[in-house]
Amino acid sequence: MTQETGTNNHGDLNQSALKEITLWSYGVLSGLIIGIILIMLDLRFLSGLILIISAAAALLLSRKVISLLIAVRNSLKEISASNEKKDEVITNFSHKIREPLNNVVIIADMLMESGLQKKQKELLETFVASTNNMVTTVNELTMQSADNISLEPKKYIRFNLLSTVQNTIELYSLKDKANIDFILNKREFTDFECFGDPISLKQILLDIFNTIENHNTERQTKVTINLRKEKEGINEILVGIRIQIDKVIVLVNEKEPEQSLAARMIAVRKGKFSQEFGGNYTVLDITLPFTNIIREAKMQTASPKMGELLQKEKIHKELKDIKILLVEDNLINQKITLLTLKPLVNSIDTASNGKEALDKFGTAHFDIILMDIQMPVMSGLLAAEKIRALESSTNSHIPIIAITANAMLGDREKCISAGIDDYISKPFQPSALVEKIKKYI
Repeated sequence: MTQETGTNNHGDLNQSALKEITLWSYGVLSGLIIGIILIMLDLRFLSGLILIISAAAALLLSRKVISLLIAVRNSLKEISASNEKKDEVITNFSHKIREPLNNVVIIADMLMESGLQKKQKELLETFVASTNNMVTTVNELTMQSADNISLEPKKYIRFNLLSTVQNTIELYSLKDKANIDFILNKREFTDFECFGDPISLKQILLDIFNTIENHNTERQTKVTINLRKEKEGINEILVGIRIQIDKVIVLVNEKEPEQSLAARMIAVRKGKFSQEFGGNYTVLDITLPFTNIIREAKMQTASPKMGELLQKEKIHKELKDIKILLVEDNLINQKITLLTLKPLVNSIDTASNGKEALDKFGTAHFDIILMDIQMPVMSGLLAAEKIRALESSTNSHIPIIAITANAMLGDREKCISAGIDDYISKPFQPSALVEKIKKYI
């Protein structure tokens, strides 16, 4: 009873600190917006003063985020109920802190392009550096969640294996002072979709990357990853993952597998691994089984020549000419995204939840949908599934990009499994969102 009460107290403290950080974030955000308005009114002195206050507040906010991170870590150590409870704590923290951080990052980026004077720009650069430190802190907490995910098999979903490996490398590269140089060799392995548990694959890779990172050395480690299909049957495929590094390190502890997360995960997945050591290199070979996707033959409704002609008739649109549906329940987040896109796109419609998005999808044509995930009435995942179901009776396909504060392991794969084409996690740079949109028009 005492331990449970203590855990609840820690949870209350963390929630209180999280609310305080959210308020500080919106305070900093307000300062930036006021700064933009004052610059537009050519009130340079007042805008400089506001920027000084905002930069100081950002530095204090950074300290508060780090303090909360330490408190969350301590809470996780005291939680003994289940790994799912740990995941819930981390996911809640990550989601709530990413929302205000995203708005701060976007407004700061807009302010950098507003014609600041030299001293004002230097102040804002300090502010941006502080914000980047907060983003790194949240990303590292996401990384640490890999060890807190239970080993029980998850629900199998459809996912792209190559994309999952690439995404894991990108996620690990977000770590502050990551001392690994990754090379992913894709020559022998093209895009491959299968059924399985992408989270366990990410856990294995992240544990190996952490082992490399924890090996004390000043020299950067070169990590080369090769993927290959070792054996393919009607229902199952064996995928080989070969990891070679330019140092001698035991990547997976074979003698004491209970101490190695990667070894346990490979065993749970019914896979195999072997290691080879040379004078200045280590090679780890992992073999994992995945379920093949049985594709049903589609009835041909038109000749191949007609399909080619239709493809040629598909016109590439300019960014300013497309019509976007922005689905976001948080009005502040909605307005911030509109501020980012309005100068570039002439037509943007909005919806506050998945159901409203479905209604607008049925009555108007859109070139792309930007979809939040966690929303009332109907979630973004369910809305995406329903949109894809409606499209199944037609030849149309509207690209959907998830814009979400969900950035934990497996969240990207859940989006792809629901029919979402791409994924961008908060906080993001406005240019990154624009590039995502351009990719699908």
